[in-house]
Amino acid sequence: MRARIVGTGSSLPKLRVSNDDLGKIMDTSDEWIRSRTGIQARHLAVEETTTSMSVAAARQALVQAGMEPQELDLIIAATVSADHIVPPLSCEVQRELGASRAAAFDLGAACSGFLFALNTAQVYIQSGMYQKILIIGAETLSKLMDWSDRSTCVLFGDGAGAAVVCADEDGIYAGVQGSDGAKGMVLACGGRPLEHPFVSGEPGHPYVQMDGQAVYKFAVRTVPACISQALEQAGTAPEEISLFLLHQANQRIIEAVAKRLKQPIEKFPVCLAECGNLSAASVPVLLDYVNRGHKLSNGDKIVLAGFGAGLTWGAAVLSW
Repeated sequence: MRARIVGTGSSLPKLRVSNDDLGKIMDTSDEWIRSRTGIQARHLAVEETTTSMSVAAARQALVQAGMEPQELDLIIAATVSADHIVPPLSCEVQRELGASRAAAFDLGAACSGFLFALNTAQVYIQSGMYQKILIIGAETLSKLMDWSDRSTCVLFGDGAGAAVVCADEDGIYAGVQGSDGAKGMVLACGGRPLEHPFVSGEPGHPYVQMDGQAVYKFAVRTVPACISQALEQAGTAPEEISLFLLHQANQRIIEAVAKRLKQPIEKFPVCLAECGNLSAASVPVLLDYVNRGHKLSNGDKIVLAGFGAGLTWGAAVLSW
């Protein structure tokens, strides 16, 4: 059996912040951001939480799948910005949905998180342990940003995407993933310092810091190789793929990947302009965008690919 996606959903905060809006509060401009990244706006949480956006996206995915929450066997939430350290985001979603039968856990692989969660669901289904799984990628990255660092904070947004996967005869043909922890600090965010009666920890830097050039070079080299590896495992040529759904980090990265794979840029849809970089939420939000935009047909072969902090990367080849 394979894991097959049978429903998708997404949720973005109500507050839309354009590049011009940011230009009013910091030394930046629409031209500077757009020309370097392709981003025009992002949505930032005000009343929303990582949990509330996850639940909204999950409910949409369940409705499309024609499934009740009580039918779920497992919930996997990919995030680096849950509302609490404990309980996990997945358990909070379980509570709000009333998915009383499901086991639940969180997975942390940053921008590759949804791909890691999807590959994990595939293994669970192949083993026969679970049949109906809810996967969520959700982030409230605005709380991890140093809003005085204009080179980084303008890139990210908040949001959540979800997919329901079920056991089927068709679905995921191949999934690959990898990591390079030796280079992990080129994209990092500090945590709480060690502090107790026997030690006083040094204050950390609890905001995202990024070496943009290093991340760019990593992405344009690793992502095409990762996708090619997954295609080879699936016995599928790039020309057979209808759409390549990549993590939405930077328009230049997407264009570079398309060029290296020798595929037309039209096969690489984007939601980057409106959403910015959503980390683990990026791929499922884009997937829901193309799904609800009727850009996918039954039997289409598609590629999903994520890459980012860790450094991590992952790809999957699947039939829609």
